[in-house]
This record gives sequence, C-alpha cells and structure tokens, in this order.
Amino acid sequence: MAAINQVTLSEAVHNNRFSAEFFDPQYVFKPSASSTWLPIGRILKKCEYGISISMNTEGDGYPIFRMNEIDNCFALRPEKFAAIPKFIFQQYRLNENDVLFNRTNSFEFVGRTGIVKDQIDCTFASYLIRLVPDSNIILPEYLTVYLNTHFGIGQIKRRAMRSINQANVSGAEVKKVLIPIADVAEQQKVANDLNEAFSAARKGEQFYRDAQHLLESELGLDKLKFKKPVGYTARFSTVGLTDAFNASRIDAQCFSPNAIFYESWLRDHTQCDSLNHLLEAKIKGRQQGETEKGSIDYCSIKHISGHEMTDASKCLPSSDTPLATQNNLLLAITGATIGKIGVVKRYKQLAFSGDLLCLKISPGIDPHYLLVVLDHTIGQVQFIRWITGSTNGHLAPRDVGRVLVPRFKNSIETRIAGLVEESLKKRLESEKLLEQAKARVEQLIEEASEG
Repeated sequence: MAAINQVTLSEAVHNNRFSAEFFDPQYVFKPSASSTWLPIGRILKKCEYGISISMNTEGDGYPIFRMNEIDNCFALRPEKFAAIPKFIFQQYRLNENDVLFNRTNSFEFVGRTGIVKDQIDCTFASYLIRLVPDSNIILPEYLTVYLNTHFGIGQIKRRAMRSINQANVSGAEVKKVLIPIADVAEQQKVANDLNEAFSAARKGEQFYRDAQHLLESELGLDKLKFKKPVGYTARFSTVGLTDAFNASRIDAQCFSPNAIFYESWLRDHTQCDSLNHLLEAKIKGRQQGETEKGSIDYCSIKHISGHEMTDASKCLPSSDTPLATQNNLLLAITGATIGKIGVVKRYKQLAFSGDLLCLKISPGIDPHYLLVVLDHTIGQVQFIRWITGSTNGHLAPRDVGRVLVPRFKNSIETRIAGLVEESLKKRLESEKLLEQAKARVEQLIEEASEG
C-alpha cells in the first residue's frame, strides 16, 4: 500500500527543495529544545573541492585520493598519482585530520566520508570535498563519525540530486546539513575511539606486511629485481610442444614472461605443491537473490574486504545451495577482480555467488598461510596466466588447481600464518572500536532529537 506524505508549500520554500525524497519521513527529524544543532557550514574553516586531472598508476607525481580509498571512516592509502606542479600540490596538499567527503557517484556511494590520518603527502580528486572543521566547536573525528552514522548518512542522502545512475551532493548542500553540538568531553570520547580504531587498523596492516615480507625472505624474492616488460612475444617454438600441450593453451597470455618467471623461480628455489594437492575440494558458488528476510548469510565479490569476508547480506537458499564454512577461502574467478581472495572467519556457514570459488583446505594446511601466498604476486600472476575470455575474463576451477604453492618447514609456515591471524584480529578490533564510536554519536543524536 502506497504511503502518502504531505508537505506545506512554506516548508518547501523554506528549504528551497521541491523533491519528494527530501521530505521522506525517514529523514525528517525535529531537534529538541534543549539541544544545539548547527549547519555544518557554520562549523567549517574550509570546504574545498579537489583537483580535476588525469591520474596514473606509474608513480608519476603525487598520490591522489579518490572515492575508492575512503572506507568506514578512514581515508586509506591512495593507489593513483597526479602529475601536477609543486605549487598546485601545496595548495591542495592534505593535512592530518582533514575530512574527505565523496560528493558524486552512484546514490549508494555518494556521501562516503573518511578522515586523513597519516597520508598527508597527498592531494585529492575533484569529486571529493575537503572539510576542515573549527576544532574549537567540532572535533574532526566527531564530524567524521557523525557523517558515517545511519542518521548522518540519511541527512546527506536526502540532499542528493539524483539522475540516472548518478547522484551529487554539492558543497553548498553539505553546509546545510545539521549536526548536534555535543559537549567537548563527549566529542573527545568519540575521537579517542576513532583514533584507537585507526591505530589497530594500521597495526593489522603491518602484521600482514610482515607476513608478506617473511614469505618473500624465505623465497629470496626480497633480493630479486624483476621488471615486467612493456610487451613480449611468445613463440610456439620457444614455448615448446610439451608445455603448450600440458597447458592446453597456445595464447601469449598463458606464457607471459611474468608468470613463467615466477613459476620457474618457485620450482628452482623451493619445494612446491600444486594447489590441487592442498585442497579437499573446489566448489563453485551459485547466484542467489539477496533479501533481508533471508535465512542464511550470503556473499559475493563485493564482500571481500581486508583479506576476509565481511558485511554479508542474506538469501533464501535451496537444499542444494553450496555453502562455505569457517576457514574456507573464497576466490574471485570472474570479471575484473579475478584473484581477489578472502577467508571465512565471521560466519559458521556462508552461501556464495557464482563468481566465487570455495577452496576447502586439507587438514594440516593452515588457511592463513595459503591466503597470503595466493594473495601475493606469486599467486596472483599464476591466476592471471590462466584467465580465459577477453570481454569478461573467467578462471576455471581446474586451472585454479594448477597454481604452485611454495612449502617450507612447518615452523616457518606457522609463523607466517600467525602474522596473518594477528592482522585479521586487529582489523576486527578496529571495526569494534568504530562501531562503539558510532554508537556514542547515535546516542547523542537521539538525546538531541525529539521522539
């Protein structure tokens, strides 16, 4: 049954908005008489758009933030660069505790907000807005968490200008969003939670890097310099009839120097097992309809985050729906993210989509060790080697099993796996602290609003 909500002309004129979405009852609220709410524009020292420029991945210029690097309250490490003059960079150089706001994208992602902590030698793209609050009124951590609460996200989305597959929230509209002015002591509690969450996340990243470095050191890759050629030729006479027959392939990609080099290095410098020998089973997933009324957790490629499966949705499985269990690995085998991999830690059972392959690990093999190997370059180049298709690539389960996995003494594999486990624990600790910060702010919002 359709719901009808009536708005007076004076309300529409006062807000200068005539779209039904703006007056959606889920977004409308009334501040309590005893609380203080201010438009965000009143508490800002700066509200600034980023720079519009082409970007590169070759390291030419300065690191530049995009929407992709903003996640769950934090601005992460930039992956692209902008070749701009130094004086332009100085103008748009980020400072610690600057808040980045994603102003345009799909409706789902518009309004994504993250705080800058340790990536200050960076700039930011034009579809981001830099918000610099007056810390005498609002702490930047408090502003960041507020814009990441369910309520704050709603206040941003109600001001989004929507078009086909796109939405935009201008700097002028951001400034109109109301924020409750909490006591400094309460804001500081939120800031403390956020900063502790950031510290835990960084420690988690370091544990994972330590695991990668230990793996590389044991393989001797830490002393190796390999420069991928811009182009190459794979001749049938060079590849050889036997190799081509074993691979069942004669295309150049399958015999790229990158893949051949790493596979040869593994064979020559360490004992290896094919992935097939380390698995009990490889199980392809099945597409499911996501529904809030579902009876079981369900994930797809988009749920692989930080080397594990997170934020799963729900589905209604059938009796023969394939299920992953704890410590299984889920590998992306379709599309642009082939090779992306995560471990199941937070769910006892998990249905998964057809673009994922479940790797059930044999007893005696630590899944955390296997995770870091397959996520490393030595695993990824092997996955890429076996991709078929041009428009939408695919990695067949039988080819996944060909991947070579280096084997070391049990003590070494255990150390590497332990570092990965610690990394995942720190990530979970960070998430819990962020949820605590959001809960604090949501409580403050509730106290500052009429029921």
